[in-house]
Amino acid sequence: MLLKTLVVGLIQTNCYIVGCEKTKEAVIIDPGGDADRILKAVRDAGLNVRYVLNTHCHFDHMAANAEVVAATGALLGIHPAERPILDSRGGSTWFGVRIPPSPPPDLELADGQVLEVGTLRLKVLHTPGHSPGSVTFHIQEEGVAFDGDVLFAMGVGRTDLPGGDWDTLMQSIADVLFSLPDETILYPGHGPKTTVGQEKRFNPWLL
Repeated sequence: MLLKTLVVGLIQTNCYIVGCEKTKEAVIIDPGGDADRILKAVRDAGLNVRYVLNTHCHFDHMAANAEVVAATGALLGIHPAERPILDSRGGSTWFGVRIPPSPPPDLELADGQVLEVGTLRLKVLHTPGHSPGSVTFHIQEEGVAFDGDVLFAMGVGRTDLPGGDWDTLMQSIADVLFSLPDETILYPGHGPKTTVGQEKRFNPWLL
């Protein structure tokens, strides 16, 4: 697996470029800004982007959707519960931010769905709470999961934005993320990577 992490946009969001070493097919997860940097990284790696995926549709995770989709011809995928947020430009007006509108999604992501990117298999896990349609992308064979703003290293996602719910977030973490093997590496929407086992043992919000 090829993996490139770019910290992009106003809120320092982790954008992940995940590629298959064999076929050079790739997926871009959460292009939250700085489209030029994202596209340069794709070109430099010689990748063909098949999907652009949003873990959720707050503006800091989708601000560069339009430019990246237009440049790559990739299919855009979101959970259908995120469509109102996507259509409102990711809630950017709540924060006085102006971003270009995203194109409509080509794919409606569903819990348990598997997307193939070359030899990689990304399983969609519905993990609401931070927002209604938050999803995690789990690649079991590689022991990694990209969980957006659900669970961070020693932190959890905020639930004070429209559609957020604390009890739902806790249930997603306990029932979905913590059902993954302890050694699974979590790549969150902000900050450093961590592991499921590390967060089970030491995350102060969950003890």
